[in-house]
Amino acid sequence: MEISNEKLKLLIEQLDLIPKDRLETAYQTATEEKEPLAKVLVKSDLISDDHVGKIIADELGYEFVDLSKIVIDDSVLQLIPRVMAKTQQVIPFERNEKGIKLAMLDPNDLKIVNLLEKKTGEKVVPFYTTAANIENALVLYQKGIQKEFSDIIQENISQAKAGAKAEDLPVIKIVDTIIEYAYENKASDIHIEPTEEKTLVRYRIDGILHDIIELPKSIHDLVVTRLKILSKLRTDEHFSAQDGKIRVKIDSNKLDVRISIVPIVEGEKIVMRLLSERNRQFSLEELGFSNEDLIKLRKEYTKPYGMILSTGPTGSGKTTTLYGILKILNKREVNISTIEDPVEYDMEGVNQIQVNPKTNLTFANGLRSILRQDPNIIMVGEIRDEETAEIAINSAMTGHLVLSTLHTNDAPTALPRFLEMKIEPFLIASTVNIIVAQRLVRKICSQCVASEQVTIEELKTKFSAALINKYFAPEIKTIRLYHGKGCKLCSNTGYSGRIGIFEVLAITEPIRELIMNRANADEIRNQAAKEGMKTMIEDGIKKAMAGLTTIEEVLRATRE
Repeated sequence: MEISNEKLKLLIEQLDLIPKDRLETAYQTATEEKEPLAKVLVKSDLISDDHVGKIIADELGYEFVDLSKIVIDDSVLQLIPRVMAKTQQVIPFERNEKGIKLAMLDPNDLKIVNLLEKKTGEKVVPFYTTAANIENALVLYQKGIQKEFSDIIQENISQAKAGAKAEDLPVIKIVDTIIEYAYENKASDIHIEPTEEKTLVRYRIDGILHDIIELPKSIHDLVVTRLKILSKLRTDEHFSAQDGKIRVKIDSNKLDVRISIVPIVEGEKIVMRLLSERNRQFSLEELGFSNEDLIKLRKEYTKPYGMILSTGPTGSGKTTTLYGILKILNKREVNISTIEDPVEYDMEGVNQIQVNPKTNLTFANGLRSILRQDPNIIMVGEIRDEETAEIAINSAMTGHLVLSTLHTNDAPTALPRFLEMKIEPFLIASTVNIIVAQRLVRKICSQCVASEQVTIEELKTKFSAALINKYFAPEIKTIRLYHGKGCKLCSNTGYSGRIGIFEVLAITEPIRELIMNRANADEIRNQAAKEGMKTMIEDGIKKAMAGLTTIEEVLRATRE
């Protein structure tokens, strides 16, 4: 068995990893909900899954294995059937001359060890791993999507004809498989695009769209109808855009899927956004903030009033950053309310309101209503217009901490943007605490990372000389660059997962003076640079030098 909650609490206290008050709260939650303390700590973003796994493994006297960083051969995986692997919470992950390495939630369970030894005639070496690791590894048992779709389509494709009922066709299985496979491959979006002769299914994984499979055009309308039924949209409307959502259960995980359907020349195109509890990453450290930027942020979000802004284009992780701050501030003694479009993640203890234009529940109207709810902290999903900006600024000035997002390219541009919304300079200067601009870049796959020493002159042949001269000191002659060679774990892309690059602008007295004088973004940027602000590209290059990403990724994200 895993160690008790009491024992784990004692170990973490001894290691001094988590503030005592937050550890005590998590322990009480685990006790009340009869959950493992490790699960509650990870869910609360107080510790990472692999970190708590190593602590437990050390206490149990076994080695810890992170299955997400290992390529498991199919022949090894099939040593234990999926049903048994799921029931017993074990995954075989390596086979060599010393025997079979077995990842287990309970490495002291000799019954399954003896069973596997008897079956194979080889020695079995138990390793400890976490429940999340095993759950993610179980998807490896799934067949490839092309083969699975091929089987489904060939089985009953002759039925896919005009006038047939959707429930009699393989369309239900096809739709379920599209969503399940996207979830298993950690896709954030699914695109189902009709063309003249076929329907293309594409997944956005780590910010990049990948072609997955082509479906016969004859079943496109059936797929659209099936999704409309699931999301309670009008099935007889084919010439207007429609938005809806569905909730799917995959194994023990709940998956919220936002659906957007728009008519294009060749039919109706569907885009589905997958919002999974598994993909939540609210820890600011894990999002990629440096210690220096975290100190600046902490100073501002601990203030009882003022405004914290996150800026960047769609899909740059702005809302996730704000949720990371809310996660820290979410305590019983404060009242937190949000107005969002849409509500992307449910957060216990936070009052979340969904924008609804049909009932005139806009950002501005919702924000007015929140102010009558005695809030301490308010999150406004996006400041889109003058009315919302004015209410948000006034809220920040009257004793509330307001978190919100703006669509600007960088941090300094956010300040003149408020001026364009007809907000007086003295109001901006006295309310805005800090601005975080950000982008997401792909992380180099840790399994196949490689490096090479290159000269600055060689670098200038690959990137622009002006860029290299700007961001590398003249005395530097050579640097070490990292890249992913491509492996099974990262589908030969060389990348796995994403991390943020940031530009954190704290509003100091000199910058307040510039705002009062209606200074432009360049003047504000120059002053912030004098005070030590790193630009996004500087933060990105620093992460590239540390082997977290590549310079190509940084330039792609910043379009430098």
